[in-house]
Amino acid sequence: MENNVNITPGFAGGEHITDGPLTTTVVEQITPGLIKNDVDERVIKLKPMATPVDQISRMIGARKCKSMIVEYYSVDTKKPTTRMMGSLTATDTVHPGGKAIYIITTQDDNAFSVSDTILVPGVNGVKAQDMSAATGLVLYVTEVVDKNKIKVIAVNGEEDGTVKGSIPNATLVRMARAAGELDVLTPQYEALPKKSRNYCQIFKAQVEQSHIMRQSAKEVGWSFVDQEEVAITDMRMCMEKSFMFGSMARIMQGERGDEIMFTGGIWSQAENSVSYREGEITAEKITEIMKKAFTGSASGSSRKILFAGSSLISDISNLDATRVLAAKDKVTHWGIDFNEIHSKFGTLLVIYSEVFDQCEHARDGLIVDPEYLTKYVQQPMKAEKIDMKMVGTRNTEAVVITEASCLVLRNPKTHTRVVFKD
Repeated sequence: MENNVNITPGFAGGEHITDGPLTTTVVEQITPGLIKNDVDERVIKLKPMATPVDQISRMIGARKCKSMIVEYYSVDTKKPTTRMMGSLTATDTVHPGGKAIYIITTQDDNAFSVSDTILVPGVNGVKAQDMSAATGLVLYVTEVVDKNKIKVIAVNGEEDGTVKGSIPNATLVRMARAAGELDVLTPQYEALPKKSRNYCQIFKAQVEQSHIMRQSAKEVGWSFVDQEEVAITDMRMCMEKSFMFGSMARIMQGERGDEIMFTGGIWSQAENSVSYREGEITAEKITEIMKKAFTGSASGSSRKILFAGSSLISDISNLDATRVLAAKDKVTHWGIDFNEIHSKFGTLLVIYSEVFDQCEHARDGLIVDPEYLTKYVQQPMKAEKIDMKMVGTRNTEAVVITEASCLVLRNPKTHTRVVFKD
């Protein structure tokens, strides 16, 4: 588009208008870019999905460690149940109390001690005097013959202590010990914690710009601090993936004489697991999952966190769960918004985790007991400024962001993987 004005070159290379007004059209024609467009100085920083695992571990509080190798101990109680191998085997001996003695072989070694009582669910005992109903068959351990072989009498069997039927492969539930009036001692019970380990991984990010770039005027307020923020956001997102799905390993650096340590993710640390198939996410299935996550060896806190991929979140969101479950609006814990699912077993704090989708676990989830989630830090996250010009490398200024840390699941049986099966 031409303008009806006379433009005269200046002495030093500028342009002059001699017979018309100075308009924006003329300026754009003569000096393109002199007038700035309406640029939004609030530069939109596209941040990825929040990093809930890293966030929660930081809010709970990290433990300082002095080594890159973290060793920790977990302890639980003896297994509450086991199974009988075969059937009750009668012996030729009789207990001093007049009851028949049987031999039982159990699936687990050292599951029972002398004076333990054992419930056999599903097998009725004889109704005791002054009681209105019979309970399951109750046995009493009189002797440990071998690691998995014990002698028992039937507390509520027939009058002579005999038991009707063979009850093969029955479930055996460990109950309280029973001592006599003159007993002072009882078989010892000691528990030794199980030792586990994980490696701290050195996480790094680097932001660098030239001195000239730093001194140059910017069209918007995009500073070096903004670049650091983006770098830290990306670093934390990558750390989240390592904390969840990383594999513990050590690799030597050859001639350098040092090594790289890789942290193990909490996904592989959890020892409890429950699976589901296509179309199985119903209110009943959610109740089953919560039962698995809050009872038996998985029992721990009454409130746990479900980190899940988008497909599992979608299936849960589509449920009409009012018959069995009660879902509340968002609640905030550790600075993160969760949806709550309540059941008689406990409460699940549900949150979508973007890393599950990125790592192709969109249909999976991990239920974590926050009371047993611990972060160990060998080097807290810090930013160190380095003048590359001073060290003779290049005319730039750099900031290196570093953290050396790992996550561990203490009492790993209290955490549950939710796995989709094809």
